[in-house]
Amino acid sequence: MKKRSKTARACLFGSLILAGNVASAQDGHLPEIEVQGPRDATIGSADSASEGAAERESFQARPKLRPGDIVEAVPGVVATQHSGDGKANQYFLRGFNLDHGTDFSVTVDGMPVNMPTHGHGQGYADLNFLIPELVSGVRYRKGPYFADSGDFSLAGSASLDYVSALEAPFAEITLGSNNFRRLLAAGSRTRQDQTWLGAIELEGNDGPWDVSENLRKANAVLRFSQGSQVRGFSLTGMAYSSHWTSTDQIPERLVDSGQLSRFGSLNPTDGGRTRRLSLSGKWFDKSAQGDTQISAYAIDYRFDLFSDFTYFLNNPVDGDQFEQTDRRRVFGTQASRTMPTRIGGFDGLLSFGAQWRGDRIGEVGLYQTAARERLSTVRDDKVSQDLFSVYAQQLVNFSPRWRGYVGLRGDALRYDVQGREPVYGPLNSGKGRDSIVSPKAGLVFTLTPAHEFYLNAGTGFHSNDVRGAVIGTDPQSGLPADRVPALVKGRGVELGWRFQPNEDLTVTAALWRLNLDSELVYVGDAGTTEPGRASSRHGIEATARWKVDRTWRLEADVALSRARFRGAAPDGEGNYVDNAVERVFAGGVTYTEGPWTASLRLRYLGPRALDTLDTVRSRSTTLLNFGGRYAVDRHLTLGIDVFNIAGKKGNDIEYLYASCTAGEVAAGACGGGIDDRHIHPMEPRSVRLSARYTF
Repeated sequence: MKKRSKTARACLFGSLILAGNVASAQDGHLPEIEVQGPRDATIGSADSASEGAAERESFQARPKLRPGDIVEAVPGVVATQHSGDGKANQYFLRGFNLDHGTDFSVTVDGMPVNMPTHGHGQGYADLNFLIPELVSGVRYRKGPYFADSGDFSLAGSASLDYVSALEAPFAEITLGSNNFRRLLAAGSRTRQDQTWLGAIELEGNDGPWDVSENLRKANAVLRFSQGSQVRGFSLTGMAYSSHWTSTDQIPERLVDSGQLSRFGSLNPTDGGRTRRLSLSGKWFDKSAQGDTQISAYAIDYRFDLFSDFTYFLNNPVDGDQFEQTDRRRVFGTQASRTMPTRIGGFDGLLSFGAQWRGDRIGEVGLYQTAARERLSTVRDDKVSQDLFSVYAQQLVNFSPRWRGYVGLRGDALRYDVQGREPVYGPLNSGKGRDSIVSPKAGLVFTLTPAHEFYLNAGTGFHSNDVRGAVIGTDPQSGLPADRVPALVKGRGVELGWRFQPNEDLTVTAALWRLNLDSELVYVGDAGTTEPGRASSRHGIEATARWKVDRTWRLEADVALSRARFRGAAPDGEGNYVDNAVERVFAGGVTYTEGPWTASLRLRYLGPRALDTLDTVRSRSTTLLNFGGRYAVDRHLTLGIDVFNIAGKKGNDIEYLYASCTAGEVAAGACGGGIDDRHIHPMEPRSVRLSARYTF
């Protein structure tokens, strides 16, 4: 802890030095700095209706309760939370309850965020290390239609990039409801073609919970970049740590009876701590002959989480709290090349590349605990896994109206699991490999300069926790356990339309379908693999972006989907995919005029089946947030964010399962458990005030 504190102080000192240097540097040493993100997909350049980029001025104006909320800039994505703010968000998209990222791939500055074979859940994507003010753009794609999209991207992917320079250094302080406080300082210094950028963030929050969350977070970024827009390189270091006390989901029966408040807890020792250190580098070269990019990264990651979802159902004496741990180092590199081609008299564009990711997991474990003290070991494994990938995609312009592409991707996974739990560890150890080939294709027809139609198809995959690929014995029961494939294939198709009469108005619509060979997931709470059935999802999405004039901007997204298991249902089950999102609507308006900037955002998440028979459904939630900024002068900007303006009492997440409290055990009312809806409420109305001073 002492070492981390010194690191945080050093990063803060460096950031302030950078800010001071920028403020005092002579104008002759400072070239014009242009801070902008990627432009949205347009007619003539887009390859599907469901790809695009959220413009910086749009998502930066939005009020964000948590850093991970920034992914809601992707149309149709919902990010919620069912535990403390140090834990990864819960994501929903295209008929998926994505848990913490199983089929939604996220990268930050070229580094993957999703964690395979994670202690809490496969594909765990924790964005709490993100500093939203540094994000230059959010590029997104949906569906398995593109060759450069790999693991975890079946439903979609989002790529978040950081700026290399800031327009001016600044310091900002934010204070809000529930003892929220945040300090952010950031600045950059440019001399000739070299730029240093630094930022430090300190945050604390108690939350609305009866048991204080006591979140403590420290975050820092330091980047050096050199070159121009056509050739250059950058090196980026990031450091993040946090610890918190969490209020997990609680039985609705206790809330309805008045025994527990909506913000109450059944285990005040739940919570966690996490740390992430990273170093990444990127080199690029852009010329008339093509674009080349090479990048590499190294990540050191630590994670401990204490949770309790069933209370005293399994252990009436000590309770059911468990600890999940993850200690790993992640290494990776990727290289890509895009170059113009001419095939059979037609102009085209060839893209190809190679990727490698290696996870060296020193400990991924599951332990039974009481008040954060370990009672027994369920699983304790050492895992090594490598994913090697190559891809190529050829785009051909057949005529001014027709263009299309074909692509092919190959992925090979190699893994080694060493079980260290003395009883079942040797039986759940082993080595293996798996591979998959994924073809892709797309066709685009430009009807008029304002209308374009798309047809996309492809196969993709997500990986499973490799512990499930070598398991031999259920560590909880001691019974034989079925192994699962390490890589699971999905097949998708999409028909889309884009209407863009000018650069200020864009409307898109897409009909899509996605079939999965299996819903297999590793159940981190139990240390076993839960074999799921094949599934099918389909739906329709529509988006609209309209810059009415230089003052007003309107946005609206609608996503409807249907998710079902395929084949005959087992006895006692149905074909509904439980917790699969069905209806999402989001809309917003942004006003910018002179010193004023204001944003009003509405998000609706419809009801969904909580069991495979659709006998119990979740309730819908509607959330309305407001953010406003006023520039007093060129130095001082005041801000206000109001979350859940209407004070709605919705739930961020709802689950249906059996549990038993200590009181129910004492009363002899537990039996084999009480089936009930378990809820985690969304936060009540809260206000945050900020003041930013720009040097």
